Amino acid sequence: MNRIALVTGTSTGIGLSTAIHLAKAGFKVVATMRNLAKAGPLKERAQKENVALDLRVLDVESDASVAGCVRDVLATHGQIDVLVNNAGQGYLGSMEQTSQEQLRKTMEINFFGVWRTTQAVFPHLREKRSGRVITVSSIGGLIGQPFNDAYCAAKFACEGYFESLAPVAKRLGIHLSLVEPGPVATEFVNTVLGQRKETQGVDAAYQPLLDGYMRGSQEAFKISQTGDDIARVIVEAATAEAPHLRYVTSEWVRGLASRKYTDPTGDSIIALTGSRLS
Repeated sequence: MNRIALVTGTSTGIGLSTAIHLAKAGFKVVATMRNLAKAGPLKERAQKENVALDLRVLDVESDASVAGCVRDVLATHGQIDVLVNNAGQGYLGSMEQTSQEQLRKTMEINFFGVWRTTQAVFPHLREKRSGRVITVSSIGGLIGQPFNDAYCAAKFACEGYFESLAPVAKRLGIHLSLVEPGPVATEFVNTVLGQRKETQGVDAAYQPLLDGYMRGSQEAFKISQTGDDIARVIVEAATAEAPHLRYVTSEWVRGLASRKYTDPTGDSIIALTGSRLS
């Protein structure tokens, strides 16, 4: 019997690569996105890799869309074995210039979307006492990044959510995992960095700091991973006999995370991230 994997946000980047790699690993993949008109790159990659996908609409911001998709997938396939929460959206800007609307949008997609899809699939996993839920987090869910206040707040929330739920889920036969990439060279990144034009009105107190951060970010992306690199880690979390709660995706991320865990004061982290502002 095929294992069924439901993946959100598969039109580009990590989600697209994850759909392909899970299919190659033997899963029947339900690849979802908000707008199927954007499925062209995924279809092309699937054809090139000679894998079949079940493409469906799922908008993580909508209760009705999530519930309807999960219901229809269960009606078609009879089960869901793995949920991959990948859909996300970045936001770059100073705290003072982040509107309530922008904050809510960032939290809605990156945190409430994860909560919503996990909550929709969980009863099925609980009833069959097996399954996995994997959420694509970020180094920004472990260590706050300047000018990413809203995005990091959402990713920190995901980390707390899964760390809290994991022991209960495990007693019910369900494994939860967080995948924590650092810089990843995808369209997601290009979209976030392109938001710089939206911050040109920031006052003189912030502009030099933002310029420094952007220079530092460009340097960081010289060691970036690819969507395929992250997808391979997700497949590991989906197939390991005893999956971990957390999967860092590179030694660079491991080094940063280790620094935080060994310095409970947080002073070394502030010194490190602050050095990127000049």
